[in-house]
Amino acid sequence: MTTNRVAAVESNLDAYLEQAVAPPELLDDDAPLREGSGLSARAAVGLFECQLESRALDVAARELKRTGRSFYTIGSAGHENNACLGALLRLDDPCVLHYRSGALMMARSRKLPGSTPVFDTLLSLVASKDDPISHGRHKVWGSRELWVPPQTSTIASHLPKASGMAVAIGLARRLGVANDLAADSIVCCSFGDASFNHATALAGIHSARWAKRRGAPVPVLFVCEDNGIGISVETPKGWIADTAARLPYLDYFQAAGELDEIHDATAQAIESCRRTRTPTFLHLETVRLWGHAGSDVETTYHTHDEIEAVEARDPVLRNAKRLIETGAATPDELRALVADVRARVMAAAEEAAGRPKLVTREEIVAPLAPYDAERCASAAAVPRDPEKRRRAFEVLPELVTSATKKTMAAHVNAALADELAARPELVLFGEDVGKKGGVYSITAGLQKRFGVARVFDSLLDETSILGLAQGLAHVGILPVPEIQYLAYIHNALDQLRGEACSLSYFSAGQFTNPMVVRVQGLGYQKGFGGHFHNDNSIGALRDIPGLILATPSRGDDAAKLLRGALTVAKECGRVVCFLEPIALYHERDLYADGDHQWLFEYPPPEQAILPGEVGVYHADHFQLLLVSYANGLRLALRAAKRLKEEFGIQARVLDLRWLNPLPMEAIATHLAACEHLLVVDECRATGGGIADAIVAGLAEAGFNGVAGSVRAADCYVPLGSATAAMLVGEDEIIAMARKVCA
Repeated sequence: MTTNRVAAVESNLDAYLEQAVAPPELLDDDAPLREGSGLSARAAVGLFECQLESRALDVAARELKRTGRSFYTIGSAGHENNACLGALLRLDDPCVLHYRSGALMMARSRKLPGSTPVFDTLLSLVASKDDPISHGRHKVWGSRELWVPPQTSTIASHLPKASGMAVAIGLARRLGVANDLAADSIVCCSFGDASFNHATALAGIHSARWAKRRGAPVPVLFVCEDNGIGISVETPKGWIADTAARLPYLDYFQAAGELDEIHDATAQAIESCRRTRTPTFLHLETVRLWGHAGSDVETTYHTHDEIEAVEARDPVLRNAKRLIETGAATPDELRALVADVRARVMAAAEEAAGRPKLVTREEIVAPLAPYDAERCASAAAVPRDPEKRRRAFEVLPELVTSATKKTMAAHVNAALADELAARPELVLFGEDVGKKGGVYSITAGLQKRFGVARVFDSLLDETSILGLAQGLAHVGILPVPEIQYLAYIHNALDQLRGEACSLSYFSAGQFTNPMVVRVQGLGYQKGFGGHFHNDNSIGALRDIPGLILATPSRGDDAAKLLRGALTVAKECGRVVCFLEPIALYHERDLYADGDHQWLFEYPPPEQAILPGEVGVYHADHFQLLLVSYANGLRLALRAAKRLKEEFGIQARVLDLRWLNPLPMEAIATHLAACEHLLVVDECRATGGGIADAIVAGLAEAGFNGVAGSVRAADCYVPLGSATAAMLVGEDEIIAMARKVCA
């Protein structure tokens, strides 16, 4: 048995076409392949050509890899019947796709005159910057014109986003948010049978069913391309059907058999999903040829007989037989078509291999974190409609109608009301944010004023919440999801890291999913709640490329920071995490009980804080620069007061506000006027906060002074009074400040 299974499969098709006998009678082009089928002879041959193109691309990818000119060999061989989806779906049906979607993309592209899907795919395979979707950053299926946002997921982490986008189609029309989708558009989401078992996939399907059960239209077509294996682990026979077919609020269809049978079952599933607006599961029978990828040695887990048995089920070979036996085409016609496609693809491969690649760091990262400071400043300063504000606050008159100084909780609530009034595309959602008004009453009264379409409760699953946010953002809605506690966002971190924040990068800025994720967290809650409610690690968030992370320390700043975050999200398509310190929600005092120095008046709605803008206290002090944020700022201010009164040390205090990217330029500017540096970092010492990045950055920039830091212990936060031993304290700041200044 030859070890070159690519050549073996190609030979099987060639051998059949050489010995095949022409049908006694040919079908008319418009005649169906069988009576009652919706697939005509002409359309069937067109599908076959798309399948040949996909197969030839897989062959070219391996040949280019063999010669060191390509970098990706996960192919679509055996999955070519997904071309039926490409032919039957409309261009205003968004598709978030499995990585074996070559034939689907070939067929979908035929709906767009002038498209060049073969060459585009080859440019992607060779990582050329001429690749029209990612510009050489990754091999992805994607196209702005074809409404295919690029996915890099291999574990179905795109399913929650697809569910969210399906919900968003109806919600956008209800809110009057314009986009290029029709009222009866559906969302297609494909994945493999192995990925069906992943928790993220199950969350996406479950959230779609949950939303449908609650009465929302959820027109999502989940397409499970079942080839029976995940790398080397077999899927139990009947597992997909036994599971998916029995789920309520999920309509199940199976597509198997001949090409025309698969086509008709696919058409039925699409029509049902479009008409009923119900989550729909299309179970598509496929096979996997040539292993998981080019690097997969399939003989380590399959015998030669098993491999040949799978190859005998090659859909391209089976479809060739079907076309000839039904009279849709002759052997000569198909032989000529095969030869033409192979020649065209290999010629295009040679051309693509010579196209330029990305070279510089600057061009590679360009679409990752776009920020137009001038544009954001102009947008933030646009005057608000006074009539809209009056209507927004007449139901909640105590928020801004008086000059009374208020807590951070009241400021965030008022800022959300202001933004909901000013931005009709903004929606606010999460666990308990609606009727209850949030765990800490931050969203109290907002649903009553703005309605259940704009302020609503989600199911209790952070993955689904962030998936919904992405789906909403794709269709023009500006989502503000709430994650109840910082510790809980770790359950869903890949929705930010692998999906939301990578979208602009892998689409070269052609797709964005702007959002502001409100996260309640950090410590200092006087021993209540334990580590899940006092999580003091932001390292995982700061590690996400392109993510903006902001956190306020006082009420008026919270309102202005939130406005700035929403402005950057909207104007630049960014994903922003807005970290709200729970312990400061209702804090009133600064230096002594009852001094009320941590209460502030609500700022005018045109005032916003944008990235890089820091807060400065005691600007005339030059001996020591204390740098901190959130709870640490209050501690630093209290410590600065004692340092001056008890030890004669004068400290300027800097509130970072922005924790990713860090405002290093502002830090360096203020440090140039001071002699020493102390970073007060309330998060964990090793990689959990920002102290290491600041000290390292300044050292590399040539800072020659003495620098120090105080940080929380590398430990989970305990319950009760023991918390004080683990978190940064005022006395610790003073001790380290004296040491640094000495």
